[in-house]
Amino acid sequence: MGNGVRSRRHRRIFQCLLVLTVICGMFYAGMISYEMHKQLRRTEAMALKYQQHQESLSAQLQVYEHRSRLEKSLQKERLEHKKAKEFLSYKVESQQSLNKEKNQHDDLKKQYYELQDQQQVQGEDHSRLLNEHKDRYEKLQQIKEVEVSQL
Repeated sequence: MGNGVRSRRHRRIFQCLLVLTVICGMFYAGMISYEMHKQLRRTEAMALKYQQHQESLSAQLQVYEHRSRLEKSLQKERLEHKKAKEFLSYKVESQQSLNKEKNQHDDLKKQYYELQDQQQVQGEDHSRLLNEHKDRYEKLQQIKEVEVSQL
């Protein structure tokens, strides 16, 4: 009987040790599980923080890209405006030059007509004077003929 009691005692001790080991293992597994969940929550919070930071950077990048596109568009519009202004300036200068040439042409035309009128007046004066001289000459000729015939 001594062996049977020992064997039961050993078995009970062994069972107690086994139960104690299982309880300790479960307690340890529970602690590890708790720590892992705690670490998982921290990691999720950090991932959310990084995601929000990335979204913020992405939004800033989009704003910068939009601003860059707007600046390029503004530069393009300024260049087009400058070209249009230069073209308009060229057109105005061209029109002014054309008007100046037209005015010069009109002045020359006016001078031409004035000179033509003067020439006509002088021609008429010349004809009148020529006729007067002719008449005078003829009269002098007649007077001369009369004097010669009287002599």
